[in-house]
Amino acid sequence: MVFARITNFLFPSGPSEKTNVSEHGEPFAIADSAWPREEETVMDATTTDIEAARPPYLHAMLAGGFGGTTGDMLMHSLDTVKTRQQGDPHMPPKYTSMGNTYYTIWRQEGVRRGLYGGVTPAFLGSFSGTVIFFGTYEWSKRLMIDAGVLPWVSYLSAGFIADLAASPLYVPSEVLKTRLQLQGRYNNPFFSSGYNYRSTFHAIRVISKTEGVSALFHGYRATLWRDIPFSGLQFAFYEQERKLAKASIGSRDIGLPLEIFTGATAGGMAGVITCPLDVVKTRLQTQVDPDLRPTATTASPSAHSSTASSETRRGAVSASSEPSHISASTQHAVQKTAHRAISTSSPSTTLKSHEVVTLDTASTIEGLRIIYRTEGFAGWFRGVGPRAVWTSVQSGTMLVLYQTFLRWFESHPLVQDEDV
Repeated sequence: MVFARITNFLFPSGPSEKTNVSEHGEPFAIADSAWPREEETVMDATTTDIEAARPPYLHAMLAGGFGGTTGDMLMHSLDTVKTRQQGDPHMPPKYTSMGNTYYTIWRQEGVRRGLYGGVTPAFLGSFSGTVIFFGTYEWSKRLMIDAGVLPWVSYLSAGFIADLAASPLYVPSEVLKTRLQLQGRYNNPFFSSGYNYRSTFHAIRVISKTEGVSALFHGYRATLWRDIPFSGLQFAFYEQERKLAKASIGSRDIGLPLEIFTGATAGGMAGVITCPLDVVKTRLQTQVDPDLRPTATTASPSAHSSTASSETRRGAVSASSEPSHISASTQHAVQKTAHRAISTSSPSTTLKSHEVVTLDTASTIEGLRIIYRTEGFAGWFRGVGPRAVWTSVQSGTMLVLYQTFLRWFESHPLVQDEDV
């Protein structure tokens, strides 16, 4: 009897023969209608997966906050590389390959103010945003599944709704983070971005005073255009991959390798697909506002003139001439002699002094068209390498830690009510 049970456990294909073994070791046949069919087994597994133990909302929110923040902090330096490549106002761009950009920033500007510039607003926005995101995601997903909505539609829609709910918290931090990442160190002699903030709180004061509080929400629509599809796709991919993994293994616990794989591939695929939207968002949040350029337009040409005359033909360059292809030394001189007042984004922002594409529109679709016309298909996927790596590692880290913290909270519950 014991041997028969072990055999049935190790070789589940045995039931397909419609036979079983009695307690006395004698085989006997089972009627075809009495044996569960394969499609019924799959349906039961799907139902069990959907109706699996639902964590309390507080557990989901805290687990998501810890996991998301850890992933963001771990990959912040690579996000800086991506931002420099996408928001570089120079043509041709200074930063090209991912490895070269990472090494250049580290060697010239260091880790704290270079690769980890903007980490303070990133941390604050990440934790608060992911707490709200995971709470809203779990609530909306359960509501739709209980209403009979298809699971994959529920996952996709819940991602949309959750990101929209969290956006008022993380968009201002995204503006601050992007500016500080593009700026790098204070008085940066190696890269001229147009920004020069001493700290996060100095940036808030300057932006609020010179541009208004609404400037902290510049690029809001473009950010939603990027993040809502990303979140929806990420969690639709993730939930479907986990369901397949559970069905393949036959257990709710799919193991660490598959946890990492499902989280990383879900984020990576969503990141690559939404890269064009990320490019538009970054451009809108790092363009120069022409309304704040009067001082800069008077100082910048003279700086170009004095630098050029000192190098080649003193006095031969007119201060009113339009600069075209500017050398690195000239850019360095411009930065040291003229501080340009700048903004992040608006429908009429320009970058004429840098001669890069101008997104004179508030429409994300029109921004995509402008970039395609001026830079081609490659312009849509500028910085796709670091973005793919960043979203893969960040997503894998966040979702693995999310599941890990959920298991820990299950053993050490903060609340008992399932619907809390």
